[in-house]
Amino acid sequence: MFTGLVEETGIIKRVHTVPCYSLEIMAQKVREGMEPSHSIAVNGVCLTVTSVSKNIFSVEVIPQTLQKTNLSYIREGEKVNLERALLSTGRLGGHMVTGDIDGVGRVAEVLKRKEEVVIQIEPPLSLMKYIVEQGRITLEGVSLTVASCSETDFRVCLIPFTLNNTTLGLKKKDDLANLEADIISKYMDKLIRNSYPHKSRINKEFLKRVGY
Repeated sequence: MFTGLVEETGIIKRVHTVPCYSLEIMAQKVREGMEPSHSIAVNGVCLTVTSVSKNIFSVEVIPQTLQKTNLSYIREGEKVNLERALLSTGRLGGHMVTGDIDGVGRVAEVLKRKEEVVIQIEPPLSLMKYIVEQGRITLEGVSLTVASCSETDFRVCLIPFTLNNTTLGLKKKDDLANLEADIISKYMDKLIRNSYPHKSRINKEFLKRVGY
């Protein structure tokens, strides 16, 4: 479990594709107390640490994760958002984040204002039912509040601290971003669907027949 509060940005030192897809990441803070088998969120993706050296740790990425995230597009020298798993004694300063990415969104627009930057994201349409104004969304591992949303996209506002301490300040139009919807909304959706398995008979045709 994570919180969506990025601890530091690391740098991709090596990308290996054989014998499996793996990343070598240079970091400092998150390496404190890190051991193989520990969980680490890399751009919001929960991965398992496979090795730790003086300045670098390694993680492996399975094919399913590569298909559901933007990690296959990462290149050597790029910065990534890093967060260690939440301790039971830690503060839940962001919101409950699992590190299981729901989909990849496209940056549709970046609006730079005096004291903030507004990013407009076009997510997979299947995720829009979980996204509401003033709700929570995880973008590249960063816990954010949804400022506004339509049927096809949503916007988040980034303060200078977030821009300076995560990779979101580097995002530009058409970039891809990992998205994780609020886990509570997903549980509620399944609960409601299981409680009411049959589709409602109230639709446009029904309303037209009764005079609406």
